[in-house]
Order: sequence, then structure tokens, then C-alpha cells
Amino acid sequence: MTQPSPAQKSVAKSLYGGSGSRRITVRDIAAAKERGEKWPMLTAYDAMTASVFDEAGIPVLLVGDSMGNCHLGYESTVPVTLDEIVMLSAAVVRGTTRSLVVGDLPFGTYQEGAVQALRSATRLVKEAGVGAVKLEGGERSADQVELLVSSGIPVMAHVGLTPQSVNAYGGYPVQGRGEEAAQQLLRDAKAVQDAGAFAVVLEAVPAELAAEVTRSLGVPTVGIGAGADCDAQVLVWTDMAGMTAGRLPKFVKQYLQMRELLGGAAKAFAEDVVGGAFPAEEHTFH
Repeated sequence: MTQPSPAQKSVAKSLYGGSGSRRITVRDIAAAKERGEKWPMLTAYDAMTASVFDEAGIPVLLVGDSMGNCHLGYESTVPVTLDEIVMLSAAVVRGTTRSLVVGDLPFGTYQEGAVQALRSATRLVKEAGVGAVKLEGGERSADQVELLVSSGIPVMAHVGLTPQSVNAYGGYPVQGRGEEAAQQLLRDAKAVQDAGAFAVVLEAVPAELAAEVTRSLGVPTVGIGAGADCDAQVLVWTDMAGMTAGRLPKFVKQYLQMRELLGGAAKAFAEDVVGGAFPAEEHTFH
């Protein structure tokens, strides 16, 4: 039997685009940190889009409460409900075979304490089938993280700019600027790591501070507006693909103008209908 080459072994281990017949797990995420391998994460909110990203080799898909802004028409993430997260997380799980699916815990589903967090996270695991959950907050959420992890539910933490706190922030300001704020962010990241989080999202954090946090932690950091030194990077898929209208955050890079392309297709269809070109003979039953 032919043994795989070193290159083939590397591909088999790789998170992005790697081969395999099973889902990515938190153990794979930890191993990538040990190898120094960077990896991508995208949001997803439906089975069809999730299947595209899964086939593209994206190892981790986040069913984020960002669905409130880009999928459900809310002005912020705050109104998103657990029922909505559960329903869309289940769709993403059904649309994938390899990606680790992480379900967000929305505002109001874990702030009361660890027991509430466990009830909410249990629904995501049992009803939607996610492989992990995400929640916002550092030291203030450490108890929730610890109980979830000890109960068998992997947790991705989220510090820095936490969008569920938009009303307290008065917007979406960069976090961690200044010595005191930087030290607090370091404490927050270490608190959730020590509580058992398998990864920590750093959002809207100065690149130098994010690099320091990444060096300080034994678990991967996932950057979004946190510079290039994080172990992974995540974007909201509608931002990445050019579906989002209006002004985008500074940290977004658009890889496609999907809104323009989709709008053009809709106009072409409409013009064919109005002009009588569709349906043509080849689209007609007799």
C-alpha cells in the first residue's frame, strides 16, 4: 500500500481545504494553533450558502447574531432571539458535512448567569446540532463559559467590541486603546481561556494589542478588525461577498460585488418577462 507523501499528510491535517470524512472539531482547532496554521471563518445563515462555504473548505462557520443586521432586517443584533438562532443554525448544520458549526448565543440568553447560559446552549446543541456555541464577554462571562464547558459544550468566547453592548457603547468604537483598557482586554481574554474556551474572537482591537493577546493565549484568537497576527480571521459573509449595502467597517475586504451581480440578474429576468422573451419554447411544456 502506498504511503501518503509529506505534502499529502499536510493537506490531510490542514483545516482550510483539508480532506476528511468527518466534521472539524475543537481538537482540530487546537492542533492548528500548535502547528501555527492560520484558518478562515465565515458566517452563514442558511443551508444553501453554508453548503457553498463547506465545499470551499471553510473549516468553521458561525451562525452569528449578525443575522439580525444582514438577514432579518433588524438595526442591530440585540433583537435576535434564541428561536431564530436555533432555526437558522439547524439549516446550516443540514447544509454542511465538514465545517464546525458554531451557534451564537443572542442577547438576553446568558446574561442572567451560568444556568441560563446552559439552558440556552443546550437548545442549540440538541435542537440545531451545532458543534459549539459563542458568547460575548470576558471576565463577566467566565462563569458561563466554565459551566458550559464542564457540561460538554465547547465555547468560543468573544471580547473587545461586543456588538450586543451597542447601547452601552453608544456605537461600535474600537476597544482596548489606552493602557487601562488594554490590560482589561488581556484579563478578559485570559479569563475566558482559563474558563475553558477553545478560541477567542477579538473584534475591533488595535493590531498591536491583538498580537500581544495572541502570543499570551494557548488557544487560537479569531480576528475581526484585529490585525494580521491573530490565528484566524472571520468576516460576515454578506460583507465579504459585497451583498451588504451602505458603508462597511474599515476591516472588511470585499471579494465579490454580489449585490450588483444579483441585481443585474433580477433586472435581466424582469426585462425578459416584460418583453415576452421568457419563457421561451425550451422552457415550455406541451
